[in-house]
Amino acid sequence: MRILLYTGKGGVGKTTVAAATAVRCAELGYRTVVLSTDLAHSLADSFDRPLAPEPVEIAPNLWAQETDIYYNVKKYWGRVQEWVRAVLAWRHIDDLVADELSVLPGMDELANLLWINRHRESGEYDVIVVDCAPTGETLRLLSFPDVARWWMEKVFPLHRRAAQVVRPLGRALFDLPVPDDEVYDAIQDLFNQLDRLHQMLIDHRLTSVRLVLTPEKMVVKEAQRTYTYLNLYGYATDLVICNRVLPEAITDGYFDAWKVIQARYRDVVEEGFAPLPIRDVPLFDREIVGFDGLRTMAAALYGDSDPSALFFEGQGHRIEKHGEEYLLYLPLPFATKEELSLHQVGDELLVRVGSQKRNLILPRALVGLQPSRARLENGVLRVHFTPGTAERQEREAVPGGDRR
Repeated sequence: MRILLYTGKGGVGKTTVAAATAVRCAELGYRTVVLSTDLAHSLADSFDRPLAPEPVEIAPNLWAQETDIYYNVKKYWGRVQEWVRAVLAWRHIDDLVADELSVLPGMDELANLLWINRHRESGEYDVIVVDCAPTGETLRLLSFPDVARWWMEKVFPLHRRAAQVVRPLGRALFDLPVPDDEVYDAIQDLFNQLDRLHQMLIDHRLTSVRLVLTPEKMVVKEAQRTYTYLNLYGYATDLVICNRVLPEAITDGYFDAWKVIQARYRDVVEEGFAPLPIRDVPLFDREIVGFDGLRTMAAALYGDSDPSALFFEGQGHRIEKHGEEYLLYLPLPFATKEELSLHQVGDELLVRVGSQKRNLILPRALVGLQPSRARLENGVLRVHFTPGTAERQEREAVPGGDRR
């Protein structure tokens, strides 16, 4: 089975690329489902037919769906939402407003992730194609399992025990709807699903992220940042798709300046993303809508190759032992020393690149060792862990070898 996630800056054509990929996979005989996690859905427009919150069969071997926030919340967060609504009602919030507010921030993103999990575990599909939201939202989606893991391990047990103490008093004195065991069990079940999902998404043989871009400065720069963050979170990218490339056949002088710009940034893409394979898709002379148009795009993008194939197999972070010290290698292409910082607390190593951060849980062999120095070279962060004293358990390492 394969899970293929297509992401990129808004407006680069990732929905069309995802839909074309799904059509080709289905016609190769794979049971394929394609879903959109973008709140501003356009997958139905791409297929030129209506879709629903549940998968709808739209062609032999092909199912498609556009997720819906209220349907998702009811399906995955129903018991939790009931409690939130009860709390709001206790505060005398209007019912209609309470319904809106009970959809807590992050619920929809989480539910979209769980759809991937459900399709994977159902065994009904061979290929899952995901038309992701623009890159910012996609990064929130992909970082959700890590964030949830930290919350469930650090905060959830304390919160649950506190609720057991407060529940009788809160109900007796204030008629406060304190969450009961069903609510906590529902949250625990969601975390278990997220944990399984996280293992699927970081399985490089199972899941691949594919970057869709156009050869323009702002688009390429954002794609580079996204690629850095994907490596930070441990997700594998196996293909870069350069969309809407002006064909040589266009000889109208009106496009001469655009051709120069595209040629310049096509070279930047080639240099910056190597050794990732890069596929070009031309700017077509018509709108790519409906099955015939999507087949045309699939042919231009994949030729005779299988879209579900693994086009590139790289490696996320790894740890090696050298004498008494350990070295952690974390690929961070396009990152700079100025935007990178590290901080260790106990068995966690916090890696921050710009505004993005990731908590790496260190193996037991590294707990008690200190990040003595770190260096960023050729897009790879190398952190040295050496034996140290207990009072130096918490420290910060600055890339380049300096300490502070």
